[in-house]
Amino acid sequence: MDIMAWLTGTGLGKMAFTLLVSMVPVIELRGGIPFGYNVLGLDIWPTFFASVVGNLIPVPFIIVYIRRIFQWMRNRIPKLDRLVDRMEAKAHLKGKKVTKYKYLGLMLFVAVPLPGTGAWTGALAAAFLDMPLRKAVPSIVAGVIIAGVAISILSFGVGALLGG
Repeated sequence: MDIMAWLTGTGLGKMAFTLLVSMVPVIELRGGIPFGYNVLGLDIWPTFFASVVGNLIPVPFIIVYIRRIFQWMRNRIPKLDRLVDRMEAKAHLKGKKVTKYKYLGLMLFVAVPLPGTGAWTGALAAAFLDMPLRKAVPSIVAGVIIAGVAISILSFGVGALLGG
């Protein structure tokens, strides 16, 4: 069985595919939930679980390593300087929204199910605000779960989530 047949033909494969889609920046779980449910035909709760987990996997790596990665990119691939500058500016801009309320602000920022918010941007902001991993991650996890519930309600309705 080839990988695409497994990703689209088995329950576990569909969950893995949904998890992978939810790891992608910009798409995140906001796209992963509708993808898993509507495109792959997964049930609501496996879709929710796979999307939340997939969205969270990159978070600790971003918080810990993004500054080093950006510095490496500047040193090794100078043509990417403008891209790095834009990403750093975005992190600082989003960080200003988070700074006032710290970890609660980070959670609320990640929880808003709109483009430009989410786990990736929240992790970038946490990294550039020098938030410790052990304090930033729980805020991002809570925000992702809240966003997942909001997207699920928008996608399926409250009754579907409650088993109705």
